[in-house]
Amino acid sequence: MLTFLNLDYGAMATIKILLADDHELIRTGIRNLIGNNKDFLVVGESGDGEETIRKVQELKPNVVVIDISMPKLSGIEATKQICKQFPEVKVLVLTMHENAEYVYQIFKSGAAGYLLKNAGREEITSAIYAVARGEKFFSPRVSELMISGYMDQADKRGVASDAELLTKREKEILKYIAQGQNNQQIAERLFISPRTVDTHRTNIMQKLNIHDAANLVKYALENGYGRG
Repeated sequence: MLTFLNLDYGAMATIKILLADDHELIRTGIRNLIGNNKDFLVVGESGDGEETIRKVQELKPNVVVIDISMPKLSGIEATKQICKQFPEVKVLVLTMHENAEYVYQIFKSGAAGYLLKNAGREEITSAIYAVARGEKFFSPRVSELMISGYMDQADKRGVASDAELLTKREKEILKYIAQGQNNQQIAERLFISPRTVDTHRTNIMQKLNIHDAANLVKYALENGYGRG
């Protein structure tokens, strides 16, 4: 569930928050933004990824507000470890990085939300409430990236990972396709019929979600099948 500025919070216990950013000025700014909320309690701050994990274990916050760019251990890696070691703790990423690849990595790491640092008080407040309730929260711009660039990247990864579904014979045929050989030539090399080669070619294209010969050759070349 994606939440956007849902102001109907209902009765909640005090939400303990850990602020993780390598810039003290940023941590102070966030603290000032949310400090007047009676439902929030900032229990600590950290300036690098390793310290963040130690503070999570020590202070047991409900929500960690963390940046991606952190010394010693990146925010992405710290998020992975927090989500694995302390699954009850919710991680909200607050960063300047407006990048589809970062969105993809953060989504994989287990973070509950992703905000940009130009977010205002209302959006940050809403995000903290949402992730504390166990919901997902992404700023509108990040959601656009997820729908467009992120999904495009996911599709590309899906095509690449589909190569693992190819049989040894299909990979062999793909190698000859990358070398520019036709069905007859491939059949002679492998001592099979051209019709069998064509069947393998069709299966390869289906598995890789490729719909024409030109893109099949392009895929084979880009993934190293033309070597040797």
